[in-house]
Amino acid sequence: MTTPHLNRGDTLVLATHNRGKIAEFAALLGGYGIRVMSAGDLSLPEPDETADSFAGNAAIKALAAAKAANLPALADDSGFCVAALGGAPGIFSARWAGPAKDYPDAMRRIHEQMGDNPNRGAWFISVLCLAWPDGRTETFEGRIDGHVIWPPHGANGHGYDPLFAPGTGTRSFADMTDAEKNAISHRGLAFALFSEACLPKAAE
Repeated sequence: MTTPHLNRGDTLVLATHNRGKIAEFAALLGGYGIRVMSAGDLSLPEPDETADSFAGNAAIKALAAAKAANLPALADDSGFCVAALGGAPGIFSARWAGPAKDYPDAMRRIHEQMGDNPNRGAWFISVLCLAWPDGRTETFEGRIDGHVIWPPHGANGHGYDPLFAPGTGTRSFADMTDAEKNAISHRGLAFALFSEACLPKAAE
């Protein structure tokens, strides 16, 4: 069976209410001729993320949006993983920030729980799931490794971006422009796989 493909003029639902993610995907999808709407635009409810993996939760969100809107839907499930915390917060990254999405507090908790552990390794993972109303799905995974920095810094990005520097560098994701981050980020890497498999050729 061939991978389902989107065509110019199609409408794609972004299965998220997260404005930071919506902005990132809007930038990534520019030039493909795809009309983008978000779950928030359509007043779609957020399903419970009950899976034990990024791929499972991405599928839950994408399928719920695709079936509710009767349109193809793209969901991202991503998380920040810290080696010294056994990979936490991982799939619970959003929940660590609580209902108020208090990421500064979540970053402080990570710093406190790491203590003086010399292992500062960390990584971001993103799994994208494209779902169709008939239940078909395709998944694509991206990962970027780096390390925890303290104190967090940078005015761009969202979530845990100020706490993470890719590779061995000192610039956090939040220090980078959108274009710089998208070129190397977990979401950018997953999106590259998704675009190759499922999107029309971008306009020149």
